[in-house]
Amino acid sequence: MTQTLGERGEVVHEPDETFVEGSNVHAFMQEYGIDDFEQLHRRSVTAVEGVDASGLDWFWDTVVDHLGLEFDEPYDTVRDASDGPQFTDWYVGGRLNIAHNVLDRHATPDAPARNSVATIWEGENGVVREVTYHELHRQANRVANALATRGIETGDTVGLYMPMVPEVVSILYGCFKVGAVAVPIFSGFGVDATATRIADAECRVLFTGDGFYRRGDEITLKRAADEAIAEAGHVEHTIVYDRLGADIPWQEGRDEWWSTAVGGASDSYETKSLPANQESMLLYSSGTTGAPKGIVHTHAGGLVQPAKELHFSFDHKPADRFFWVSDIGWMMGPWTLIGNHVFGGTVFMYEGAPDYPEPDRYWEMIDRHGLTVFGISPTAIRSLQKHGTEWLDGHDLSTLRLLGSTGEPWDPESWRWFYEHVGNGETPIMNISGGTEVFGCFLQPLPTHRLKPCTLGGPALGMDVDVVDAHGESVVDDNERGYLVANSSAPSMSKSLWSGDDRYLAEYWSRFEDTWDHGDWAQKDADGFWFLHGRSDDVLNVAGRKVGPAEVEGALIDHDAVNAAAAVGAEDETTGTAIVSYVQLEPGYEEADSLRATLREHVGAELGKPFRPREVLFVDEFPKTQSGKIVRRLIQAVYQGEGLGDLSSIENPDALDEVAAAR
Repeated sequence: MTQTLGERGEVVHEPDETFVEGSNVHAFMQEYGIDDFEQLHRRSVTAVEGVDASGLDWFWDTVVDHLGLEFDEPYDTVRDASDGPQFTDWYVGGRLNIAHNVLDRHATPDAPARNSVATIWEGENGVVREVTYHELHRQANRVANALATRGIETGDTVGLYMPMVPEVVSILYGCFKVGAVAVPIFSGFGVDATATRIADAECRVLFTGDGFYRRGDEITLKRAADEAIAEAGHVEHTIVYDRLGADIPWQEGRDEWWSTAVGGASDSYETKSLPANQESMLLYSSGTTGAPKGIVHTHAGGLVQPAKELHFSFDHKPADRFFWVSDIGWMMGPWTLIGNHVFGGTVFMYEGAPDYPEPDRYWEMIDRHGLTVFGISPTAIRSLQKHGTEWLDGHDLSTLRLLGSTGEPWDPESWRWFYEHVGNGETPIMNISGGTEVFGCFLQPLPTHRLKPCTLGGPALGMDVDVVDAHGESVVDDNERGYLVANSSAPSMSKSLWSGDDRYLAEYWSRFEDTWDHGDWAQKDADGFWFLHGRSDDVLNVAGRKVGPAEVEGALIDHDAVNAAAAVGAEDETTGTAIVSYVQLEPGYEEADSLRATLREHVGAELGKPFRPREVLFVDEFPKTQSGKIVRRLIQAVYQGEGLGDLSSIENPDALDEVAAAR
């Protein structure tokens, strides 16, 4: 979605002086004698002669104490980059556990947060449950004991293919406690996408549920889990949460009900003390080619980064009630939980659709629960915007202190609608961007910053990022687009990929020497505001959810009627990006609207409904390289009516006419 400077060139938000002086970042600057944000950011990524005795890592050392993060054994060195920025070791020699910091210390008999609400959950049918830190602690201990009983040890992987119910929090923290590597999987994924992740991670235990509610319907999950397990293997124990009371398939000896496996376990467990670089989570992100990437995060990075971001960029306060629309299977799910719970905060969780039973569901929940921070994707706002402002009438949104967004670029009209109608023209939008690979943000404004429509503010604290040209040189001209890169590591950046270092290096460190290439087009304007313009590779980002073209193509080819397929992205008013698929049929199959509909539904069943192609077009031939690879770049250029560029490597350039005339 193209954004012109004319549409977003004016500052529309000026922070209130009282708000600025009461902010967490202002208090931090006052404590350390820092005058302005530019000076603060410079000190967070570079050593300042005569000021920073600890050198380059002053910030990442200081925030540990400032945020009250607890190591069981202190670290000797903040960072060891002797093997290069690609393999930086953080908080060397230290030992800790995320679960202690987000849960255990808040549940001791004398802890102020012991009886505070950790999570508020609302089901689509209106049922509300509140879970205190004391209750969550006992349940996470039961999960840890259930895992230990089933032979799970430090470093073993555990899958979470779960509906968005309160129990997912105890599962995540129970994994941390026992030293297992949590593998969250989006509950909307179909069989193939789920199986791919289980197979790559080699999960021995899988948590799932019988299903969940969506727009009043019961959506079953267990059957898809069974098919994924059959395809992937590895899973020895499936622990099933009973959300619906549905009649589901059952495999004796493998399947166990949550009420028995977890409910019958002891609620006492001594959380393991782990090395700072011990793996904590395996989060999956799709690549441009091949299988999804299993991104490895550690206990130190997985704690420090979200804590830093919630404290400074989201100005966490004790009374906050934080709601970010996400599934546990996406990065923002664990990020929200860890970032709030480390401070003893309250997270709001919702099970269902944003417009059920009416388009004011979010506004009604914000009003009724007194929510203070609300994060959502631009796509969701565009969908709600279509219903008009009348659905906001009668709902008191005055409790909102901050708005948030991530996942994709904004368009100015929708950004302004969110700011003016949901935020009443005074609540800033913390538009953030980083991703699964970072478990946090490269770019994010502070609530003390001025804002233009669609801006991401600028580099986040501690993140040494830049915009460079194709040669890796910093872009010097205002408004020139370039590659978003990081010049050094940060604690939460991926330790590597689960499949090994070779793909990790190829994906992130191969374009520029000793520089992380994030794969986004970025831009700084003359006033210093940063903007993003989508991916510089061809990952398909549908409503903030990423899927690789190869996964869509694989799902299509899996159908008996399809011989070959290509998937490309196209601009879409609602989802930002929509999938357009081209297919070449097997002999004996007829092109028909009925087959087109069948293939759309087939992709939805395999990968999840969000990834159903908007269009299915039929061709007899694809443009290919001499090695037989279909050239998506040219197919997308034909679809969008753009210039084709160099065709010298194409074996059959006449096939482009076939693409242009696709049925």
